[in-house]
Amino acid sequence: MTLSSLDERTAAIPTRLGALHVRQVGRGRTTVLWPSMFVDSHTWDRLLPLLPRDRHYVLVDGPGLGLSQPLTRESDIPEAAAAAVDLLEGLSVSEPVDWVGNAFGGHVGFELATRPGVLRSLAAVSAPTEPVSAEIRRSIRVLRPLLRALGPVRPVRAAILDAMLTDASRADAQVRGVVLASLGRPSRTSLSLAVASFILNRVDVNDILGDIRVPSLFVASDDRGDWSPQDAAAAARRTPDARVETVVGARTLIPLEQPRALALLLQSFWAEVDAHPSAGSA
Repeated sequence: MTLSSLDERTAAIPTRLGALHVRQVGRGRTTVLWPSMFVDSHTWDRLLPLLPRDRHYVLVDGPGLGLSQPLTRESDIPEAAAAAVDLLEGLSVSEPVDWVGNAFGGHVGFELATRPGVLRSLAAVSAPTEPVSAEIRRSIRVLRPLLRALGPVRPVRAAILDAMLTDASRADAQVRGVVLASLGRPSRTSLSLAVASFILNRVDVNDILGDIRVPSLFVASDDRGDWSPQDAAAAARRTPDARVETVVGARTLIPLEQPRALALLLQSFWAEVDAHPSAGSA
């Protein structure tokens, strides 16, 4: 099965953070794939053909990113979660969904998983539960004026590629090309506002993990310093029904870098949720 063989439908769904561009594939249980910051739904393209076909996949471009409507003001992750609820309502999805979030998408998922009836399960992939470190914050504040004035010029691109991909992945023209193409879709202003909203304004969510009442899978990589396997395991211990797994050979963009490994983890996780459906009904 290849992505081109799938029945893809696109739509722009109004939300409180502007219309979100989505690509929909398949029919069945709704599964939302929400990507990392800086990139868009195409970071799931290598993973999607490896997933079960009997599902309705909703691949999202985050607020202000990809082909979604540009942001016009700063926001934060709780408001992005509220926009995700708007999105589900706009798609007429009434049943709890399986949520797969990479980095930014995982942060949105943490918020949604505390709200009754929104999620059936949560897979948070390379999604630190702490705010960005002081070092990363300083780097972003240096690069953000360049991004706002000139867009993703070489120093900005280099910093983003380094933060998101391992050395081996950066050397892969196909993988690197997905990231660079994603960076080229939003406007400079929108991308800058998204950085402020969903990176600089990110807060510590460890205190809400105990309120999550859906089965959760926390996926760390072996090469992301700010969410190590140990960090993910500590977050899982704070969460009532969570397991943790580690994917080797990836940094932030695990779905793009190691799609087969992630697909196997998701299929195993969903099989467990299916076997105990009451666990995902909170």
